[in-house]
Amino acid sequence: MRAGSLGASIAWLVAIALIAAVAPVRAEDEPELEQLRRAIRESRERVSRYEREQRGLLETIEALDRSASAIERDLAQVRRISEQARKTLKRVEAEAAEIRERREVLERAMSGRAVALYKAGSAGPVRLLFAADGVRDLLSRLNTLKLLLGHDIDLLERHRIESAALLEAEARAREALEGRDEALAKLRERSDQLKRERAVKRKLVARLHTDRASERAALVELETAARALEETLTSLRKAPARRADPKGPSFASLRERLAPPVEAPIAKSFGRVVDAEFKTETFRSGVEFDAPLGAAVEAVAAGQVRFAGWFRGYGKLVILDHGDEYFTVSGHLAEIRVKVGDEVEPRGVIGTVGDTGSLSGPRLYFEVRHGREPQDPRKWLHLRDTG
Repeated sequence: MRAGSLGASIAWLVAIALIAAVAPVRAEDEPELEQLRRAIRESRERVSRYEREQRGLLETIEALDRSASAIERDLAQVRRISEQARKTLKRVEAEAAEIRERREVLERAMSGRAVALYKAGSAGPVRLLFAADGVRDLLSRLNTLKLLLGHDIDLLERHRIESAALLEAEARAREALEGRDEALAKLRERSDQLKRERAVKRKLVARLHTDRASERAALVELETAARALEETLTSLRKAPARRADPKGPSFASLRERLAPPVEAPIAKSFGRVVDAEFKTETFRSGVEFDAPLGAAVEAVAAGQVRFAGWFRGYGKLVILDHGDEYFTVSGHLAEIRVKVGDEVEPRGVIGTVGDTGSLSGPRLYFEVRHGREPQDPRKWLHLRDTG
């Protein structure tokens, strides 16, 4: 139907364009001509919109999530740069304060010497020498004058060095300040970009929940994504992981005793889901925890990471192999903290709760699989709050 609508719109657009091109234009026809032009513009907009909507909803969601994820990484880097610039500025300002204090001490000493020299007058050293009682006293006074001269030269040199150091410190402070301001400006820019990406996603999801046709299309895409995940798990089962000798109890023996991957109530349960309006039936192979954004997601048992990355419909996803064809799946993650091949201990953090690929905001999607069969996680987890 969508392809037919698109073809009809294009044909209608071409026909109107040809009519507008060959028809003579008269003064009294101006209003009609403007209407035709407006109709052509609207038709072009509709064609563009149809073309944009050829992209699947989950693909659009993933594109937005990937963009937001890239911005978040850049944002984290800019925050580190900003913090480093702030620390550098603080350190340099402290150094400059110390240099100023030392220079002030020198300037007070130089001021005292200047007053003494002024009081002595330009003939002071000569009078001091001629007042000597003998050769020994003369030599002693010459040595004293030499020491005073050396002291004055040292004061001037130290003042020159401290002044140069202060100028350098102030230049570094200005550079650090500029770096901090530049980082803060970039931080604001990236934050605004992230807000825009999230706003687009919110609008898309809101439209999904009010447009039954879009909701049905999303349901079909989600079913396709679920089949793709099942195929991935089947391929992992057929290619067993090379693991060290497993330690501790087997996964099967931990039934009903596994700590949940996150402390949160279950918002969507495992099993059959019947559409209230269309009476269509689907099957949810896992559960969704209504967990806060950024909450730590833990491995429910020891296992090896077999998949860690983006997966259409599930956002950022981690699959753990627990041996004996038992797998757990954690999706919609904000951050993945493991890589393929990692051995994970029970309660080891594998990522954080996010909303990547999610149509319901921050959630943790969680599956337990044995071979090809999805298991009800409630029958495996020891839940304090069953939701």
